[in-house]
Amino acid sequence: METGNEQKNGDTIMKENEESAAGVADAADVGDVAAAAMASNIAGAAVSAQTAFEGLQLPKSVLVFDTTLRDGEQTPGVNLTADQKFELALALDDLGVDVLEAGFPASSDGERELFRRLSREGLNAKVCGLSRACKPDLDAVLDNGANYVHIFLATSELHMKHKLKMTRQQVLDAAVDSVEYVRSHGLPCEFSAEDATRTDMGFLKQVYCAVEGAGATMLNVPDTVGVSVPRAYYLLVKEIKEATRTPISVHAHNDLGVAVANTLAGVEAGASQVQVTMNGLGERSGNAALEDTVVALANAYGVGTNIKKEHLLSVSQMVARATRVHPPRNKPVVGENSFAHSAGIHVHGVLAHALAYEPYSPETVGQKRRIILGKLTGFAAVKNVLSQMGFDVTDEQAKQVTAKVKEMGDAGRRIQDFELVGLAEKMVGIQRKAHIALGQVLITTGNSIMPTASVKAVVDGKERTACATGVGPVDAALNALSEVSGERSAKLKEYKLEAISGGSDAVCEVTVTIEDAEGRRRSGFAIGQDIVMASVEAMASGMNNRYSHEDNRKAVAMAKSNAARVSE
Repeated sequence: METGNEQKNGDTIMKENEESAAGVADAADVGDVAAAAMASNIAGAAVSAQTAFEGLQLPKSVLVFDTTLRDGEQTPGVNLTADQKFELALALDDLGVDVLEAGFPASSDGERELFRRLSREGLNAKVCGLSRACKPDLDAVLDNGANYVHIFLATSELHMKHKLKMTRQQVLDAAVDSVEYVRSHGLPCEFSAEDATRTDMGFLKQVYCAVEGAGATMLNVPDTVGVSVPRAYYLLVKEIKEATRTPISVHAHNDLGVAVANTLAGVEAGASQVQVTMNGLGERSGNAALEDTVVALANAYGVGTNIKKEHLLSVSQMVARATRVHPPRNKPVVGENSFAHSAGIHVHGVLAHALAYEPYSPETVGQKRRIILGKLTGFAAVKNVLSQMGFDVTDEQAKQVTAKVKEMGDAGRRIQDFELVGLAEKMVGIQRKAHIALGQVLITTGNSIMPTASVKAVVDGKERTACATGVGPVDAALNALSEVSGERSAKLKEYKLEAISGGSDAVCEVTVTIEDAEGRRRSGFAIGQDIVMASVEAMASGMNNRYSHEDNRKAVAMAKSNAARVSE
């Protein structure tokens, strides 16, 4: 049991939880929320913010409990090393999460060492460890540097009978005992009634009230199997909120595709914390995505968080590289197509006024607007993209390029930037020598030697040779090409390999995207039966597409000047 001093400490922790939500306890009135939402692109909506939020006691801000390193790592096929988790933890802390659930200390020595490393870093976020409602698990959290404990215990009849083989009273006692044990050590304690959405409401409220009495500082309401829908989840959270006085947290799974919607419904019902993962990682179909939830709260509700939204894309990409689970192109917020426009009507509208076809600025989440050319592209889009590249073409020239772009699109082609540059150069009359012309490429590889490549090429008129090693033949060849070209700072940002035909002698298509030291990106493309040679040729193609906006502008001016002299 707690002493008077420990109880006082618990009250202090409760107060800190409430204050750190920056207004959770003192909810904003409807007028404040409506004003914030209007500033976030709600103004002029068919259903006004004032009407949509009527009767809701929305908070001014909510806490973000990130479980990427725990629930996210439970994504099938994902296994992170301790070093990867450590680096991701630092990035998530920099992003601004309030609670960082770093893992499950009872599971392995590596997990426990991770918690000890993080405890020495002085992170801004609370470092949370997950624990079952049993002393060995709790000790693993308490003894290894965590400063926040998350206890979970199933409360649905299905789980109690078939998994736990415990009675209601046994579950109730275990929950209370575990919370009291954590609180006796002076740490904040969040309690999750696992499978809450399939638990008898009477028993669920009994459990939450009991752990609240034991000193729990946060009550989490998980939709463990993702069976709920927003209206039902709203009513559940609202009822728990009315039955208790402890801050409420929500945790939604995406089995029905409504994890983010359920999380938002939970906030509408009074939750002051959201449990989320980067890129929506998690068991089965995943969890509510941190990036989607935070952006929706800010833009649709005017509810703030401590997340630095301009870093969302970079952290998402870091998580994707570590987990090897990449968001689909059409993923909200961080997807490659989130701010990409192709259809002529949309491009024309977004060029006239960005909000015509974008709900918020791409820069606010670290993205950039992209115009993708294809058969649906219109004249305005082509001329805009050419202008951005430095090609000041006439309307007639832009129309001719547009016609060629549509022809390529009808053939099923995605037009790369180097192809557009080629079309523009031909249209304007620019003639350029290739920066790099490949000569001999020699590669040695095997199961017991370091892959090594030698590349001979003519670079800006001078013959050069360079050698390099790599993790494989393609990597070695690309490293040698970077060396021989003099573009050592060039980074290979994207590498895509597709087989065009079947069989071991299949023709492959390689597309690369290169980024230079100034952050400019350019693409290269090649087709061939030899994967290594196609990769080298695609890289060389990208390096030849190196001209900047200013280079192109000067080349156009020179071509126009030459044409004028000829006509005289």
